[in-house]
Amino acid sequence: MTAERDTAGLDDEPTAAATAAAVRGLQEQFPGVRVWYGKATRSWWALVPLGGGSRLLEAAAPQTLRDAILNARALG
Repeated sequence: MTAERDTAGLDDEPTAAATAAAVRGLQEQFPGVRVWYGKATRSWWALVPLGGGSRLLEAAAPQTLRDAILNARALG
């Protein structure tokens, strides 16, 4: 998991439509990566397959999660 989290907008929960669109967009951009929004954690999550295992990533926003996925794949 990533330790960095933005505190701005933590009270703003995305709508179901916005969540679905963001998840769909990230999963289309990164095939094989499982993406979801955790209502209890108010965080965006991704399970990224890497080599012989996988990495669980957490972010405060979809754009931040996208960057984290790119970084995880680069470090792979």
